[in-house]
Amino acid sequence: MDRRGFVQGSAALAGLSSLPLPALAQADRRKELLIVANEFGPNSLDIHTLGANRPSYGVSWICYDRLMSFGRKTMPDGQVSYDYKKLEPALAESWVIAPDNKSVTFKLRKGAKFHDGTPVTAADVKWSFDRAVAVGGFPTFQMSAGSLEKPEQFVVVDERTFKVIFLRPDKMTMMNMAVPVPSIFNAELVKKNATAADPWGLAWTKNNTAGGGAYKVEAWRPGQEIVYVRNDDWINGPLPKIRRVIQRDVPNAGTRRALLLKGDIDMTYDMPPKDFGEMAKDQEIKVVSTPVENAMWYIGMNVKKAPFDNVKVRQAVALAIPYDKMFDVAVYGRANKLYGGANDPKTIAWPQAHGWSTDLPRARALLKEAGYENGFETVLSFDIGSATTNEPMAVLLQESLAQIGIKAQINKVPGANWRAALLKKDMPLIVNRFGGWLNYPEYFFFWCYHGQNAVFNTMSYQNIKLDKMIDNARFPESKAIYDSEVKAMIKLANEEVPRVPLFQPFMDVAMRKDVKGYTYWFHVQPDYRDLSKT
Repeated sequence: MDRRGFVQGSAALAGLSSLPLPALAQADRRKELLIVANEFGPNSLDIHTLGANRPSYGVSWICYDRLMSFGRKTMPDGQVSYDYKKLEPALAESWVIAPDNKSVTFKLRKGAKFHDGTPVTAADVKWSFDRAVAVGGFPTFQMSAGSLEKPEQFVVVDERTFKVIFLRPDKMTMMNMAVPVPSIFNAELVKKNATAADPWGLAWTKNNTAGGGAYKVEAWRPGQEIVYVRNDDWINGPLPKIRRVIQRDVPNAGTRRALLLKGDIDMTYDMPPKDFGEMAKDQEIKVVSTPVENAMWYIGMNVKKAPFDNVKVRQAVALAIPYDKMFDVAVYGRANKLYGGANDPKTIAWPQAHGWSTDLPRARALLKEAGYENGFETVLSFDIGSATTNEPMAVLLQESLAQIGIKAQINKVPGANWRAALLKKDMPLIVNRFGGWLNYPEYFFFWCYHGQNAVFNTMSYQNIKLDKMIDNARFPESKAIYDSEVKAMIKLANEEVPRVPLFQPFMDVAMRKDVKGYTYWFHVQPDYRDLSKT
């Protein structure tokens, strides 16, 4: 980091911290203001819009409500995590599952309001659910992952009563209503800003919020900052102790680290793994690290494009990956290895290590068998928004592939465009990271391997046999069948290798010692509602 970058970053954040605040004592002001610096911020204020990135999930989480939320649990190391097996009231104060297990009926909290003061009604909930299953892409596929597929399933019983009809027995239906996608929108407000060409008002909600969550967006300057202010009328949970959150885009990791050490910011969670390891030794800084459930870094190959339509070529790439070098140089050991295991799994644990390892002679032999003895040329793409880990992985892979005759040209895709680039499914070779929100292996496979237009099946992989295994695991008749199908899924994926798992990432968060209440969440965005400052 150069001195100029540090000074500019410090000045920018100092200016933010002087934004108008209520007349508070200085000590109270420090307690009620949280300043965060990240590599990049949201590219949309609405998770339903096409290409909404991971920081957009954070906007949805705190600016909108859902019917339910997840409980919390204390881990063996003392850290607090969400509990995916425990559902708790949010906008809905209660719910009752029908005796025949074919529906659930929610009772909304009396007095719940949107940010503009409009009462929240069951009609808003239905419109929001209808929207989520209709807009297409990630939101609609997310809803279908819990068998929430048709507007006819969502019924307004009365102003405060909402009913969901189950299409089929699905253990993920209830918990899928607690993830960010089925957020509740102020239907009439969005309708006023919709058009005939855009009936769901997506163009407007990309730049404006229409929620009733614990925080409001006070200001948003894309590429610079987003400022949240507490919604003091919020009744759907404990009122947050932090009154205002300033989340600043500071691309330079060295600048963010310096700002945190100096005390000019309170938190950062977009840093190179090396920095987290070093900051953990500082007495003024607290680093919390949690393995991200159901997540992995991986090398993906587009099986619709030659030569990656040939399984032997994909296996050759799996044998050419410099796993240990990547682990040491790119993630500095701050991850769990997903290699060096067995391709024939003995357990249903997920993610788990596969049996591929670096073996260049064997990789060359497979390329020869596949008809590519002299190698070939391709393009290796990665998200530059996560360049601190992705770029060294890409460079190391490029160097190793060259040793077996594969010339890979590196393509750096801007972070704001990465999700949209993935959805096109035309990149032949990628370094990427994906995590499934609901912590079940079949859920990950449904998203990433199912051939029926799975959004994050970035490899365009289609295998009817695997699709059937995934479906059988989602709706098993017994635990024995479930275990058998999950093991078979993992084995087939390991053998066909449309994607090669590398590491299970850690969610690393660095904060000043006076920041309390951090909770790990599956969407890997800190929940500012939980935080306080001493």
